[in-house]
Amino acid sequence: MTIGLYHPGHSPLHRASAGAKVLALVAISLVLFLVPSTLVVFLSVPVAFAIYLSTGAPFRQLMAQLRGPAILLGLIFVFHLLFGSIDEGILAVARFATLILLASAVTLSTPISEMAELVEWLLRPLRPLGVNPEKVGLAIALAIRFVPLIAEEFRHIREAQAARGLAANPLALIVPLVIRTLKSADELADAIEARGYER
Repeated sequence: MTIGLYHPGHSPLHRASAGAKVLALVAISLVLFLVPSTLVVFLSVPVAFAIYLSTGAPFRQLMAQLRGPAILLGLIFVFHLLFGSIDEGILAVARFATLILLASAVTLSTPISEMAELVEWLLRPLRPLGVNPEKVGLAIALAIRFVPLIAEEFRHIREAQAARGLAANPLALIVPLVIRTLKSADELADAIEARGYER
């Protein structure tokens, strides 16, 4: 079973703190969209791809994770092609490709627990306003955890239907996926309640 998106490793990215990586990601995002330099944007793509590969995850896994974002980038390019220009489309795709690669690298090199702790630390000043940092951190950690879990369940359902010779049917895929996801969420809620976690 896939346990989150984190891939253990000893790269410089793994050794960096979660706060430093998130801060760097925010800074790079601002540079990409505020600095009017196409050269910087285009050069950022191979650099981001190199950082993505440096996480040490299996190459096949890394490429598989880019299939969904590739479709999204294609839609962004088509949108700009229809309502803007080719140059704008290429620039937009380069920017979003860089951000996707870097965000994926951060996720692959950062345990969910560290991400949750970072969120809790950032939200502590809001505790007097009624915000519970621990609950928000737990919610974000669970949301991140469920992303690969749902993807894995979808793959199992699709493979099971293909083994039975059933044609691809969106409804036949979505219904069991929703049922399994709700069942997993219910089991998780019972486990949290059994450990005495306050709601």
